[in-house]
Amino acid sequence: MTIKDLGARVERVWEGLRPVTKKMLVGAMQAQLTSPKGKFSYDAQADWELSELLSALDEQANDSEIKKNTEAYSEIRHLAETVVDVLEEQSESAEVYIQLAERALKNKDYGQIDKLTDALILRFSVGEVCEIVRQTDNPAIRALGFETLALMPTDKLVELIDDPLYDEIVRLALEQQAFEYELEPARQVLEQIEFIDGMNEN
Repeated sequence: MTIKDLGARVERVWEGLRPVTKKMLVGAMQAQLTSPKGKFSYDAQADWELSELLSALDEQANDSEIKKNTEAYSEIRHLAETVVDVLEEQSESAEVYIQLAERALKNKDYGQIDKLTDALILRFSVGEVCEIVRQTDNPAIRALGFETLALMPTDKLVELIDDPLYDEIVRLALEQQAFEYELEPARQVLEQIEFIDGMNEN
């Protein structure tokens, strides 16, 4: 079984991958045979390439003709899951996170959703989590984003309070910290914001 057997779009995207990205994927598949996690060179370009490849693989997996070919369908699923594993471990991109979360929700893969939630807390910056909330229209993903923001340090949230893209998101996260988690620093920040807003109105 070769890449050509997995469909025209998958072949086209695969041929467009940099050699270093192909090598990383091959290494990831080999690592699955020996240990659950491999360490590979990773960058923003790899993020974009793997995201494109995952989209192509998922599209091909839904093709009725491919589903009739058990071997090809199995290979597509295996390669897709390898790509997902690498993205879950390495990506810090809001766009990729949304793609993975939407995919997991569609497949009702709640174990993967738990892993994605853990990744938000451990690896994503406040700005990227805000970007996830800003970009997605999915209520479940927005809720995951807000819940993560509420667990982040208040002083990190405050750093983005003057950013016009994120100020409303940050205020909502601070309100959750202040009223649901009863965090005093968040309450004090909200009081300061309310005071400044009042001064500006006058």
